[in-house]
Amino acid sequence: MSATADHAEERTNPAARLGFQPGQVVQEIGYDDDVDQELREAIEEAIEGDLVDEDYEDVADAVVLWFRDDDGDLTDALVDATTYIEEGGAILLLTPKTGRTGYVEPSDISEAATTAGLTASKSVSVGKDWSGSRLATPKAAKSKR
Repeated sequence: MSATADHAEERTNPAARLGFQPGQVVQEIGYDDDVDQELREAIEEAIEGDLVDEDYEDVADAVVLWFRDDDGDLTDALVDATTYIEEGGAILLLTPKTGRTGYVEPSDISEAATTAGLTASKSVSVGKDWSGSRLATPKAAKSKR
């Protein structure tokens, strides 16, 4: 595939734009009837495999966390999401867009990410109803495992 085709795919496939790669193990947390099925399929296409669920107990390369305002404490959810993630791995936090049921304020996301020891690297629109925040785990934080 040419570099131009790679860049075109990154623009059209949100999963590629978010950095998902073939062979990655991606754990999905917070799945419900309201999730964006097209995004899920795009991620599975990008990783060339299925997403693993919340019960997966091995190390994942990345986590997709669907979170709504009424899902509880976001900081706790982010800390839990880091439990089985690879050192330096990323969490894609997906929250409903402004005006949608379950919307989470950006300031709440920023505060929860900081408290959980994560760094926000970019926010993206990933569908008509969901926004994504890519949160990075510190590379050294997992050395205690």
